[in-house]
Amino acid sequence: MKTAVVGGGAAGFFLAINLKEMCPQMDVTILEASHHVLAKVKISGGGRCNCTNSFEEVKDLQSVYPRGHRLLKRLFKQFNNRDAYEWFENRGVKLVTQEDQCVFPQSQDSQTIINLFLSETRRLGVTIKTGYRVSNLDELSDYDFIAITTGGMNHSSFLISHFSFSDIVAPVPSLFTFNIEDKALRDLMGTVIEASAMIPGTKMRASGPLLITHWGMSGPCILRLSSYAARLLSEHNYQMPLSVNWTQLKENEVQQELASFCRQYAQKQLPSMRPFELPQRLWNYLLEKSLQGRAHAPWGSLNQKELNRLTNILTNDTYQIAGRAPFKDEFVTCGGISLSAVNPSTLESREHPHLYFAGEVLDIDGVTGGFNFQAAWTTAYAVATAITAAQKTI
Repeated sequence: MKTAVVGGGAAGFFLAINLKEMCPQMDVTILEASHHVLAKVKISGGGRCNCTNSFEEVKDLQSVYPRGHRLLKRLFKQFNNRDAYEWFENRGVKLVTQEDQCVFPQSQDSQTIINLFLSETRRLGVTIKTGYRVSNLDELSDYDFIAITTGGMNHSSFLISHFSFSDIVAPVPSLFTFNIEDKALRDLMGTVIEASAMIPGTKMRASGPLLITHWGMSGPCILRLSSYAARLLSEHNYQMPLSVNWTQLKENEVQQELASFCRQYAQKQLPSMRPFELPQRLWNYLLEKSLQGRAHAPWGSLNQKELNRLTNILTNDTYQIAGRAPFKDEFVTCGGISLSAVNPSTLESREHPHLYFAGEVLDIDGVTGGFNFQAAWTTAYAVATAITAAQKTI
């Protein structure tokens, strides 16, 4: 029997390898449209490949999977992050878990993962065809099973041409950085601070390291927020307000600390004494933004109105998102095949027997931190298991 795996990315290779191990007699072929396989694996995690996460700090899957958390909770019973960790280590790839719970190859090189996948496909006899673009599923009529594992925005036209609109959730970008047209802010490029950010008027918020760049804002905090708000931001053409809390504290806590500085450092100038361990350049910028001509006044001279303004800018500093700047290292897609269009246990199409989906082509996506690769491993393993079971009944 023959299986075609459409897409030579992380999910496609993981599916093909596991399927061939589970069902050695199966003829498995990976069909990749480009001339290079595993391209996204190569650049992921800054070239180090953040292949999964320990999930130690994850109390609710929805916090790391804005879309698809219910399905993944079910599928994690088949194959979860611990299984993925063992899978790689058992095949000779040693992994390390960082303080932030992200898991990388000990080599700190994504090529280690790529080499493993390529060697395993050779060992098992999986066929790889590059430069093979599937434009019509009828081209694959010789195969008994088809698994679609295409990822990114590239799969949108393919899906629209082959499936009904009820089967598809329109793909839009997720995990991107924000373009903010504020020259004074951009002059702080390279500044990193633990902060929280939110879209005003919504419950969408995220915390973590925030990086100021020459185009606006980036870092895990912003990438997470872009994931939570991916569809909302798309609907508003990426033109929305943004609120940043530079301290991650409540207003009353910030005001109490500022009042304490006023008493303790009454004769000191504002820039010389930084509350909350704020980076100096950021503190100077926030002083100018809130107090303008009084940015170099003594701490003890601040009146209540000025204290209120300073408190507000530290806890609710507002900006206007003026577009998205693609962060190619972590770029993923929100949307794809609707989860209601597949069997939740096998990921087989409800309308097309023996057609399966895995990886980013499904309407599943996670925040940055190894969660998207884990979704790829889990869904690919589920499909490999399902095809193995299905071939026994034919």
